Amino acid sequence: MGEKDVTEKTLEAYEDVFADIINVLMFGGEQVVSSDDLEDATPVSMYKAEGKIHEQERDVAKYWKQMTLRLALLGMENQTEYDADMPLRLFGYDGAAYRAQILTGKEPNTDKNAPKEQRTRYPVFTLVLYFGSEHWTKNRRLEERIVFPEGLKERLLPFFNDYRANVFEIAYLTEEQVKLFQSDFRVVAEYFVRSRTNPDYQPEPTEIHHVDAVLKLLSVMTGDRRFEEILTMPGGGKPKMMSEVLNRAEQRGMERGIERGIERGMERGMERGMERGIAQNKVEIARRMLAANMSYEQVAEFTTLPIEEVRILRQ
Repeated sequence: MGEKDVTEKTLEAYEDVFADIINVLMFGGEQVVSSDDLEDATPVSMYKAEGKIHEQERDVAKYWKQMTLRLALLGMENQTEYDADMPLRLFGYDGAAYRAQILTGKEPNTDKNAPKEQRTRYPVFTLVLYFGSEHWTKNRRLEERIVFPEGLKERLLPFFNDYRANVFEIAYLTEEQVKLFQSDFRVVAEYFVRSRTNPDYQPEPTEIHHVDAVLKLLSVMTGDRRFEEILTMPGGGKPKMMSEVLNRAEQRGMERGIERGIERGMERGMERGMERGIAQNKVEIARRMLAANMSYEQVAEFTTLPIEEVRILRQ
């Protein structure tokens, strides 16, 4: 993703937002997954390579459950840029999750005393939320990323297990899809869609519940630090509507412009002061050299002043 906020809860980590995204992107808005049916899963898994143990970490992962029975493991990855290796990354995440189900006693669905063929297994799904402004046009499947031995691809494909990256282009969701969201993610999706199609849009009057998480997600996914700086702006409290967020972001932009203007003015003033000081110093040195009856050429060469200026100083 580029930058990850490891100190604060990300927006998708909230059960209401996570369930909302799953229901819209996987089930077309039908309320299949409830926030009460979600349980945090450990996003970190281990793998061994070159004799060393390595960690791999998802952005967000949750179990979808009914009572103590796990129905599925659902993961989400945030992306600001196209990643050609995304199918390989997801293959590693999901493969580690399936591997964990084989380990006896590690999963609540597993009865240690039951025969191996009777131990229940659940599916693993990962959604990639892509916030880039350009289409994700290739490498959504593992096959696209793999180079087969020359002349053997068609013969090898029947034995090749392909893997797909479920990429959702947030900036290219339809208006109908955006309206299906019932959580704070609707505000985020609307911002990315409208910013691409109409930068001067007026946000819908939707109240934001997880203000900190929304602003930090916008800050990271857009690269615009004004969103996060809103949280520390004096007075006014936290914004509750997206219209307030955009107004404060514009205000912060103006403040930042003024600050930069003042800083640049001070820098330029210091530069001019130094330039004038150096020039005055050269003149004083030239006068002393002329008083010592040194030639115009010697004075000009030593002080780097034009020879005509040295003549004027003599006069």
